[in-house]
Amino acid sequence: MYVIKRILVVDDRNELLHLMRRVLEDQQYQVSILQDGKDAFMRVKNMLPDLLILDLKLGDMSGQEILKQVKNDPATADVPVIVYTAAVLEADEVTRLINGDPQFYRAVCLLRKPFELDTLLNKVEELLDESGH
Repeated sequence: MYVIKRILVVDDRNELLHLMRRVLEDQQYQVSILQDGKDAFMRVKNMLPDLLILDLKLGDMSGQEILKQVKNDPATADVPVIVYTAAVLEADEVTRLINGDPQFYRAVCLLRKPFELDTLLNKVEELLDESGH
């Protein structure tokens, strides 16, 4: 039986949220969207999505902080995460975090904006396949 994969997308920019939802739903994923970071960790914990797609630059909270919360909690630590940003310094910092503790940050992938939607879809598929989610 085919199980529909559930994806949570967190971004403070409405137009990008809706574009991602449309593209992912076209690929038969069930997509939930969240526009502010303060509720993101609790949503992940309650929903336990098969994948989290997270902007690192949110208006009300750092995406890095959400990533750390998700990976620190045993209930959510195994949720694969795609993080993305256009900020070079932030991207470098997250790359250092991932490389510095690959076990803690397992199943975390960084995309630098701008990225092609095909690149995103390939990463989504790759992480879902690897995680067995």
